[in-house]
Amino acid sequence: MKVSVFAGAAQPAEVPGFARWAEDAGFDAVTSSEVDHDPFLPLALAAQATSRVGLATGIAVAFARTPMAMAYVANDLQALSRGRLVLGLGTQTKPHITRRFGMPWGKPATQMREYLTALRAIWDDWNTGRQLQHQGEYYRHTLMTATFRPAPHAHGSPPVHLAAVGPLMTRLAGEAADGLIPHGFSTERYFREVTVPALEEGLERAGRDRSEVTVHCPGFVQVIGPQDDVEQQRQVLRARIAFYGSTPAYRGVLALHGWEELHERLHALSVRPEADRWDRMADLVDDEVVDAFCVSGRLGEVAAELVRRFGGLVDQVHLQPPAGTPEQELRAALALLHGAGTAEAPDPPAAP
Repeated sequence: MKVSVFAGAAQPAEVPGFARWAEDAGFDAVTSSEVDHDPFLPLALAAQATSRVGLATGIAVAFARTPMAMAYVANDLQALSRGRLVLGLGTQTKPHITRRFGMPWGKPATQMREYLTALRAIWDDWNTGRQLQHQGEYYRHTLMTATFRPAPHAHGSPPVHLAAVGPLMTRLAGEAADGLIPHGFSTERYFREVTVPALEEGLERAGRDRSEVTVHCPGFVQVIGPQDDVEQQRQVLRARIAFYGSTPAYRGVLALHGWEELHERLHALSVRPEADRWDRMADLVDDEVVDAFCVSGRLGEVAAELVRRFGGLVDQVHLQPPAGTPEQELRAALALLHGAGTAEAPDPPAAP
């Protein structure tokens, strides 16, 4: 398994140092997400500070930008990083697209399929000289003149990994993407019984091999440091599960486990006006639910449990070691997940 680490929590000025640490420590990728910051600026900073570690959006919101806007920024980052970018894309939900980003919303899987087609048509124009001519239901790109065409570079277009929860988007990832990013709101059972079969169906439809798609680890992963309060950290997980579990789009994950009533109670609370509703929602999530959705514990425990749950099924996992994690502990966890490691390997530095 490859191992990624998230740099987006750092302030922009801290990203270069963090990225250098991640590269020296032996991580395979540094990721940035679209939450409270733009996902691309941290990767630009990381690209200039490193030379080997991969750089990935995990994820950027596709429908917040046109394919043309996305193509330009991804192309620039691919050139800047000398071919180290992985463009992770997701749809977000309708309220965020229409009310936060002010963009139109269609049928997500259909729109995303066309988005990927348009994105690659644009890159083909730039990199191969094939004239841009994409006309679809959601996007129309038929104009590209020399003034606005980036010069080809040696690194080509970046691989595109697609975030998915339900079977439709997962099948699309199997058919048309270079990677699958299961949502954090997922369980081992849901992954095995719903996600993997849908991915295999998409691969079969497209005549592709499983090796052509990088599959990321599902679920929430929480590494608890020696100074952390365990119950306080579990409460963080309860709140996260409650937030997603209240959303109708994710109801199917709970339903697979027979937890439909939990969804109904969470959703009913989420639309109430009381200021303490989010705390009350978290209290509805019991230990059985937490353990189904999350891998949580000390770093070594987390690494071993990830291998137990998903070994042989996924290609990449995500770890976030607490500040000050001992070098030997980090080294052992990375070696276990990588499935290799020698006594002569240099020790990574302590987590910043």
